[in-house]
Amino acid sequence: MEQIISNGLPISYNRYGNGPVTLLFVHGAFIDQSYWAKQVAYFESRYTIVTMDLAGHGASGRNREQWHIKDMADDVVNLMKALQLQQVILIGHSLGADIVLLAATDYPAPVIGFIVVDNFKNVATPLPQEYESQVKSIIERSQRDFAGTNEQYARMVLVTPATPQWITDKIVAAYRNAYEPMGQQTLPQFFTMDKIEKERVPRLAPVLHLVNVNYMPTSKVALEQHTVNGYKLVEIEGTSHYPMLKHPEALNKALDGIISGIIAKQA
Repeated sequence: MEQIISNGLPISYNRYGNGPVTLLFVHGAFIDQSYWAKQVAYFESRYTIVTMDLAGHGASGRNREQWHIKDMADDVVNLMKALQLQQVILIGHSLGADIVLLAATDYPAPVIGFIVVDNFKNVATPLPQEYESQVKSIIERSQRDFAGTNEQYARMVLVTPATPQWITDKIVAAYRNAYEPMGQQTLPQFFTMDKIEKERVPRLAPVLHLVNVNYMPTSKVALEQHTVNGYKLVEIEGTSHYPMLKHPEALNKALDGIISGIIAKQA
């Protein structure tokens, strides 16, 4: 594992393979780069692969007083610059999709492709008003019991009763053990991502590709309303938010087709 320093903080990353196109994988909230292990093994013979731990996650630094999702996106940009990456396809899972959306629109020069994994299901759409009290309650409970609130959220939203127990246990443990100072500050931002998406999705230069799990539906109406350069949606079977754990083969197959198409358009 290697590191760069981004805005004074060590950001840990791994680089594999040596292809002309780089796949930069960015994980979601409260997990780490190890979740991409099956994708690294599948793609590293053909591409350069870069995985990273977001600030406050995994082996990356935790010494920030202010935790903003925009700063995490700046870390992604700084990693691309430090490694002098060209022909980059950004692949972001969950919160990582919003982070790479910020990165792609702040630093578009090297980005030739953009792939979301299980996010943007209601892109740029604010939560209905009837959920505002629930959001307020979640944030208040988190301040009193961070680990317990995180566990409840993971069980209610990220997994289902049909999810294999080992995946549920893994996700619950990750959410309970997340770095609390970072989590307390970023949690309220999770519920305002629609504002970032509304501003940034229309500015996205590449086609918006999505690989979403069908345990929750994706709104095509929202995608059609907010994408300027179009979108392509692939849905795969699954019972949780984590296809890289339960269905890595299906995820790899979907990603492979999308990546090949992106590269063909560059030729």
